[in-house]
Amino acid sequence: MIAIIDYDAGNIKSVEKAVNALGYDAVVTRDKDVISGADHVILPGVGAFGDAMEKLHHYGLVDIIRKVVENKVPLLGICLGLQLMFESSEEAPGVEGLGLLKGRIILIPHGEDLKIPHIGWNSLQYPNQGRLFAGIPENSYVYFVHSYYLQAQEADIVKATTQYGTLIHASVEKDNVFACQFHPEKSSDVGMKILENFLKIEG
Repeated sequence: MIAIIDYDAGNIKSVEKAVNALGYDAVVTRDKDVISGADHVILPGVGAFGDAMEKLHHYGLVDIIRKVVENKVPLLGICLGLQLMFESSEEAPGVEGLGLLKGRIILIPHGEDLKIPHIGWNSLQYPNQGRLFAGIPENSYVYFVHSYYLQAQEADIVKATTQYGTLIHASVEKDNVFACQFHPEKSSDVGMKILENFLKIEG
């Protein structure tokens, strides 16, 4: 069973639909027992960093997410879910993230030809080999919607990057923790393959 963490963030339904389309049972939940008993856990999300952390604390989900990581259950953060896994964000000064990984979330630099938020398809490069991208050629395109981006502190956890005015750390992996700044559930066949690769990883 796949637990999709419900903390009132946007985009949860489309992730559930994608997981179901791959033939897996997905449960959208904030029930701690259900989450701790899941084979895989997904932290999706569209929204603001500060509001999201407030909701995770409000629903008592911070400790259970950390327990999922401790128990070596595969955990996937998507979009805002990736950002929440890190220590802090310029979007919400003074608000601590989950701190599962080291790094910070910063505003995409404004440029003459760059629209913020960044909305659209970008190609991926692979600085390090990642399990999410098995069987997916480099320079494959995925779909992004974001104004802030990740600067990971540990270079070796960065498995995919893209360019949008700056080098964006688009996907990370460390032990059983995985995350994508882009939306695999909205990235056509490439995105579905990424999700399938995640769901096949054993805890």
